[in-house]
Amino acid sequence: MGEFSCIVDNVVKEYPRHRALAGVTLAVPAGACVALLGHNGAGKTTLLKLLLGLTRPSSGSVRVLERDPASADSSLRQQIGFLPESVSFYDEMSGEDTLCYLARLKRVDRRQCALLLEQVGLSAAANRRVKTYSKGMRQRLGLAQALLGKPRLLLLDEPTTGLDPILRQEFYRMILALRGEGVTILLSSHLLTELEARTDLAIILRQGRLAALGSLEQLREQAKLPVLLRVTTSDVQELSTRLSGSLIVQREEQALQLAVAVEDKMPLLRYLLSLADWVSDVEIQLPTLDDLYRHFGHLQEEEGSQ
Repeated sequence: MGEFSCIVDNVVKEYPRHRALAGVTLAVPAGACVALLGHNGAGKTTLLKLLLGLTRPSSGSVRVLERDPASADSSLRQQIGFLPESVSFYDEMSGEDTLCYLARLKRVDRRQCALLLEQVGLSAAANRRVKTYSKGMRQRLGLAQALLGKPRLLLLDEPTTGLDPILRQEFYRMILALRGEGVTILLSSHLLTELEARTDLAIILRQGRLAALGSLEQLREQAKLPVLLRVTTSDVQELSTRLSGSLIVQREEQALQLAVAVEDKMPLLRYLLSLADWVSDVEIQLPTLDDLYRHFGHLQEEEGSQ
């Protein structure tokens, strides 16, 4: 596999009434787990369709596993797994029959169906009709079909919808195991807290444009958002007097919430350590993925309104 599983180069996608993507350029590293983020209408679904070869760009180019997905033969599709946001199946078919049917369509070995059903926790319901499945069971069946053929690239759109917390943890355990095997995963979700510790990179789209691309550390460096400190103290008033008022964002009965620029974090921590008579604990909270998403989305919105 090449250095990148997906390369999107200056892609514009126009529909009769709107422009879904406007000059998007990005690359997804091979073997990475990447979060695809954006508001409804940001262009996420259009980007996934381009990567799947379901539509062609109006201009620019798309390469998936070093090939053009819109003109490639079935051998490329066998290497791609896709779970749509709203997955649907034939209600009268059983879970096992559904998976075997989809395996035939994808031209992959049907013998893996039973193993996949076990992997997603549906072995006991394999012979039940899909119409009896709960939403979470349908979602797990959808994940099983996405894994048919041991794909090299997985495109997952809101994959944990309908899953309870335990099943969500199991889903991410499977995803991390696949990444460990070299599978590239592009995961679109609004549940940013779930993604934060489980993805290598984040792609943020806003109004059809690329707002940001990078690791959490890189996005924090670009955004330059303040670091939050929660300082537990025996004397809130004394500590407030010793600190700059501009740093204090919230007062509690026995603690102060402070906001400090990244470059000032270490000097402030050293100063707080010198106040051991008043300071008993310091908790550090770096900007979260949710903070970064709001930041870059807001910047893009401002630029678009100028």
